[in-house]
Amino acid sequence: MSEDQHAAEETTDDGVPAGPLRRGWTTGSCAAAAAKAACSALVGHGFPDPVEIPLPRGGRAGFTLATTSLSEGAASAGIVKDAGDDPDVTHGALVVASVRRGPPGTGLRFAAGEGVGTVTRPGLALAPGEPAINPVPRAMIRAALAEVPDCPKDIVVEIAIPGGEKLAERTLNGRLGILGGLSVLGTTGIVIPYSCSSWIHSIHRGIDVARAIGLTHVAGSTGSTSEAAVKALYGLPDEALLEMGDFVGGMLKYLKAHPVPRVTIAGGIGKMAKLGQGLLDLHSKRGSVDLAFLGRLAAEHGGRPALAAAIAGANTAAEAFALAGGDGIDLGTAIAEAAHTTAARAVSGSPIALDILVFDRDGALVGKAG
Repeated sequence: MSEDQHAAEETTDDGVPAGPLRRGWTTGSCAAAAAKAACSALVGHGFPDPVEIPLPRGGRAGFTLATTSLSEGAASAGIVKDAGDDPDVTHGALVVASVRRGPPGTGLRFAAGEGVGTVTRPGLALAPGEPAINPVPRAMIRAALAEVPDCPKDIVVEIAIPGGEKLAERTLNGRLGILGGLSVLGTTGIVIPYSCSSWIHSIHRGIDVARAIGLTHVAGSTGSTSEAAVKALYGLPDEALLEMGDFVGGMLKYLKAHPVPRVTIAGGIGKMAKLGQGLLDLHSKRGSVDLAFLGRLAAEHGGRPALAAAIAGANTAAEAFALAGGDGIDLGTAIAEAAHTTAARAVSGSPIALDILVFDRDGALVGKAG
């Protein structure tokens, strides 16, 4: 392990491994290292193993080659991605770079091989028709090739991730209009365990695509039940649906700077209760549902003091909701209104019409505000 891949000290919660967490490497880092090794072999210098590359924010990283191939006019090298202790969908995937000389005057060109997607919609950092090799990985590949003596100026670099099309089904690529496989990602070259940077990146790119194709209404949901419910309620296309999960703050911060006329936030009782409490990260490690807060909401909406006390002593938000309903108190609307206050504050000053929808576990609408 190099000094750039040091262990990250993190607390444990909800299945996060105990103790120091090992950092890993992005697909962009693997692609750049594989491209450098392949180019070195192409020009007669052999396959360096391990192969070192510079990282975008300084420092260097070394990679062991898993596969190599050299033929007349072409070379390829493969590296198995190590994402450290992050539950990355591409952990263990083989990232292969194949290089060949290009026609004179064409410069460095990128191509999508097996398992790497192609951009088909506007709004992303790459134009439609381009291979889904993001700008920073492209810059990393350029920097890595620049270290190869005699590297051709006119060269085609094709990145492949065998099996990537199947893996991409577990990502948001299809919704973003990236078809045929995965994206080659990374901004620092390093994967920080449980940072969820890829998820937040997908939320932002989803907003970019929605804006680029002219959508005026998007909906962020905390899970599949609320997403299906809000889609059915408003008849929204898939491109309008943002899988924000727990990252409502990350979504709203980006929307404030890149507004869409109408934004709906949809979620279950517990998640929307936490938003109502003022939390913008809804993960359990950031805070739990404050049942005393729900008791106060019930009281503010006509609930008896005994009901507020019962809710404060409930085991779960679902039980609190049932207690309120039994007393004729519309706790769903109260939660939605409190959540709306928090969310509206996050996008204050932007021309966004905001509404909150609260759904139960069966996808029934139980609260609305805004």
